[in-house]
Amino acid sequence: MLGEETTPGPSAASDEQLLQALRQTLATYQHSVGTCRMGQADDPEAVVSATGAVHGLENLYVIDASVMPSLPSANPNLTTMAIAEHCAATLLLRIV
Repeated sequence: MLGEETTPGPSAASDEQLLQALRQTLATYQHSVGTCRMGQADDPEAVVSATGAVHGLENLYVIDASVMPSLPSANPNLTTMAIAEHCAATLLLRIV
C-alpha cells in the first residue's frame, strides 16, 4: 500500500546518513515571532516597547513580526501590518 521509501531513500541507513538527509531537507514552516518580544521595560523577556523602540537604546526600532510575543492563531500578516502602521504613526509623531 505504501510502496518504497522515497525520502531519504534506502541508501540512507546509518544514523549519520539520516542526520545528513535531515540537515539538507528540513525547514521551518512557521512564522518567526517572539525573537524581539514587545512589552514593558521591566519585563525581562521584552526587547522593544509598544512603539517598537528597543529598550535601552536610542533611535533603534524593530517593527516586524518578531515583536509579537507569540504566534496568533490566524495568519500573522494582518497583525504584522497593524503593528507596522501603529509604530510608523508613532514615529511620524516624533518627527513632526
